[in-house]
Amino acid sequence: MDHQGRFRRAALASGIPDDEASRFLQHLRLSIRLSGGSGGVPVGQFGGLPRLPVGMDWPSAGVTLLPFIFSVDCAALPRIDGFSLPADGSLLFFLEHEQDHLAAGEQNYGRVVYVPPGTDTEVAAGSTDSPTTGDQYDVHATLRPEYPDWFGADGDEEEEDEDDLSPFQQQLARDLERDLPHLDELRALADDLWPPFDRLASAYIGGYADEEVIRGIAEQTLAWREKTGEIVIPIAKWYSHLEKEMHQLTSEWVSLARFPAADEFYYGSFVIRQDDLAAGRLDKALSVTEFSE
Repeated sequence: MDHQGRFRRAALASGIPDDEASRFLQHLRLSIRLSGGSGGVPVGQFGGLPRLPVGMDWPSAGVTLLPFIFSVDCAALPRIDGFSLPADGSLLFFLEHEQDHLAAGEQNYGRVVYVPPGTDTEVAAGSTDSPTTGDQYDVHATLRPEYPDWFGADGDEEEEDEDDLSPFQQQLARDLERDLPHLDELRALADDLWPPFDRLASAYIGGYADEEVIRGIAEQTLAWREKTGEIVIPIAKWYSHLEKEMHQLTSEWVSLARFPAADEFYYGSFVIRQDDLAAGRLDKALSVTEFSE
């Protein structure tokens, strides 16, 4: 479905100029909300045992089998403008939340498995050693709008005092106010087209990567550029460089999947560069696990 076209037509019908709707769409991302219960055709499976290609071993980190979180049928998912998931086949997500968190960035405890269409698969053999995340249930898909963290408060948040914002954030706020005078109306329009959902979400696919995840990537990126001699950052300028790097990376990276652990102590996610996703390089996805708030 042409979601951008649908939004643009609705904005024009509301009297909002087309160029302003276009600027808003540069920041709007739709994510796919996965939830259990009834609600149309199932698009995936949470918990239980995964369907793996015939002969494929259960993904592991050495001798440690990775818990199966969920799988989705890519062909059954709603298509989203600018989000280059495979058009068909299946995606399976495996993650050991606690070990991934303790590993501090080592990519050993998370795996995204892509099963191309037409591949012979079988339900993985279950045993006492097979790490599952609970009883199996089907999930259904709905869409929700998302925005970058700096994109102003939504209706449930209090506006930040401008004095609490950094100079870089203040400039972003001024640019936003200048470019999008109908920002509140545009956000309300997006909520009308893709309404809030009162059912508990099992996971989200797509949308923006969490701010703390982007922060970690930005810190590593700047540290590496300094180490290689590409740049020199005075200590007093470190935070301003970090903010600008995060702002750039926010557009380059996308959330592939976000989901809580069964024990609710951790929140796991996979993030990937937009160009890697478009090229089908799903092995480039990074797993990041944080404590739940």
